Amino acid sequence: MITAITGTKGSRFRRAAAVSVTAGAVLAAGAFAAAPAQAVTTPSIVAKGGYVMNNANGSTLYTKAADTRRSTGSTTKIMTAKVVLAQPNLNLDKKVTIQKAYSDYVVANNASQAHLIVGDKVTVRQLLYGLMLPSGCDAAYALADTYGSGTTRAARVKSFIGKMNKAASDLHLANTHFDSFDGIGNGNNYSTPRDLTKIASSAMKNSTFRTVVKTKSYTAKTVTKTGSIRTMNPWTNTNGLLSSYSGTIGVKTGSGPEAGYCLVFAATRGGKTVIGTVLSSTSIPQREADAKKLMNYGFARLG
Repeated sequence: MITAITGTKGSRFRRAAAVSVTAGAVLAAGAFAAAPAQAVTTPSIVAKGGYVMNNANGSTLYTKAADTRRSTGSTTKIMTAKVVLAQPNLNLDKKVTIQKAYSDYVVANNASQAHLIVGDKVTVRQLLYGLMLPSGCDAAYALADTYGSGTTRAARVKSFIGKMNKAASDLHLANTHFDSFDGIGNGNNYSTPRDLTKIASSAMKNSTFRTVVKTKSYTAKTVTKTGSIRTMNPWTNTNGLLSSYSGTIGVKTGSGPEAGYCLVFAATRGGKTVIGTVLSSTSIPQREADAKKLMNYGFARLG
């Protein structure tokens, strides 16, 4: 029954989009040629919060509770990746040995995972794919443990989260705070649609990040304890927009009991890039429908 309702909603959104496109075509063909930007109808979304901006200059194109703090789920991992990629003298081919603690953590939290195998040696580059495509909390833990400072795992994780908050502060994001490396927060992990969009826009300046987040599927070959090569099951990107919205170039999904369904998205069409966020939507299909509406609106605004 739930599936049927979702499908109905989806078709309704598609019909609405088709009507919108048709209306736009009529306007463009009319005596006044293209409609002025302010005449574009502002969309209504189900998500509790939303924000879209022109990635070229950071100008705002859409807001809905854009500065209201909310739980962000796994969209937190955008900052995790950003912090890793900002490390001095980063070696993406550095091998990290997977610890039992990482596996125990995802099991204990019933968390999304990359199904990393204890004892395997996995490169930092592979961990970034495992972090961003299947949203692996085990990969996030491995990266935080590797790039935090301290003599204990707990100290290193705390240090890494400190780096995440320092990066947010450097971007002047007053409404963002991290208390986890993966979005499984302890009551004090939050951001806003505007802030998350700015984090993503900053992260997208890194070529490795851009490559990872636009990848639909990735198969890692890891090194086992005995030195043999293990071909992992393919990691599939949880961002359905990569297959359903032309021009999509990223970025990251998120979900959780408190966060609802979240999506940070970006697309390029006609040489123009819009980037944005929806927080606390009601389902996976709904967050994608919300994002598509906002991207269509953003591109219409940009002309």
